[in-house]
This record gives sequence, C-alpha cells and structure tokens, in this order.
Amino acid sequence: MVSKNQIKLIKSLAQKKNRSDSGLFVAEGKKTISELLASGIELHLLFSEERIFNAPEERFREVGSKDLKKISFLKTPQTALAIFKIPEIYNPGYRGLTLALDGVRDPGNLGTIIRLCDWFGINKLVCSKDTVDCYNQKVVQATMGSIARITVSYVDLKAYLSDRPEDCPVLGTFMEGENIYKTNLEQNGIIVMGNEANGISPQIEKFITHRIGIPQFGKAASTESLNVATATAIILSEFKRR
Repeated sequence: MVSKNQIKLIKSLAQKKNRSDSGLFVAEGKKTISELLASGIELHLLFSEERIFNAPEERFREVGSKDLKKISFLKTPQTALAIFKIPEIYNPGYRGLTLALDGVRDPGNLGTIIRLCDWFGINKLVCSKDTVDCYNQKVVQATMGSIARITVSYVDLKAYLSDRPEDCPVLGTFMEGENIYKTNLEQNGIIVMGNEANGISPQIEKFITHRIGIPQFGKAASTESLNVATATAIILSEFKRR
C-alpha cells in the first residue's frame, strides 16, 4: 500500500523546485528502473506489482495496480515506479566530443537527445540552465533508461564556452551553416544545438568558431527547419561516420 505521505512526495516531484530541494526524481517502467539500478544511482523507494528487481528489501513496497494508478504520471501506468536520488553535479571538462544544448525546452526532445548520446557514444551532455530539467519525469521516460549512462551537467553555458582551451573548437548549427557533408569534422570539441524556435542565442553565437548546417534537399518552402532532436541525430551520425 502507498501512504498519503508517499503519494504527496511523488506528486510533488513533478515540480523542478521540489526535485532540487529533495534531491529526488521519479522513474517508471521495468526497463528504465532496471537500468538506473544497474548504473548505481541510489534508490530511495521502489513500488512494484512484483518482486523482480534487485533492490534492498527495506526500499521495496509491493503494490497493486490501483495504487500505481494513484502515483503514476502516465495515462497508462506501468507495473513499477521508483524514486531515485539525483546524482551529484558533474564537472564536464573539455576532453573529447561534447554536446551542448542552448535553451532546449521540450522534454521529449531532451529525452531523445540523451538516448542519441547513448547510442553514438557521447557521454557528456552540457545544458544551459534554461534547458528543461533532465529529471523531469517526461524526460526520464523518453530516455528509455539512457539517462543512467549519460552525464548531464547544467552550467552557465556562456562561462563554460568562455573558459574552454584555445584548441577546443565550438561548432554551432545554423540554417546557413557550411554543409556538414562537406565539412572537415574533428573528434574533439563542442557541438552546440539551439532552442527549438529560435536556434542558438546571440550571446552563445559569438563563441561559435565553426558554423555548420544540414542542407535541405527537398523543395517544400513550408519546411523551414528540422526538429532539434532530428538534427542532433544527423549531426552525431555524421561525426561518427568519419
């Protein structure tokens, strides 16, 4: 059974402020929970219809479908929900290839981008402070467990780019940027993806050393740009193909 206080805690974690204050976030579904447990992220409480997870007994609560419906954020609740502790903040550094997000607001986009980082072996994702919280329950759900393997850091993006070493290039994505299929791509540096509606902000644009773009092959004038997650997939694929 789920207590009233537990329901209150879980529902409060829908708000970023409460997640920050408590240091907790929610994950739902067998796959996501299993991968978070395997990654070593500390479990606070686990609610499940069956005892299938390798979790400490004192952290486990067996519940029925009615209780899960009370605490789930999903229209169709899954068979398990867990509360995890948010990992410590990580200093991303500047080695290797880093993906940076400038004001990405949509939870689905961020969740997909985290999955893409996992797929393409990009283990550092740096986000501006106005990017959607990666522990938002919609983001966690969209990552399908990949959030367990990707280090996500929230930084003052302007300061982060300003402090980088001189030999660290910053590539920004623009509609009029150099054709990515003809650009010499290095495996060291920072790739910046911008906001869904406005692209890379003016204060970040001044740090861009290489402007790259994905050429449009279709002729439809109504197609003005690509979704940021789709564009990220194409760009990371091209970097890894070289």
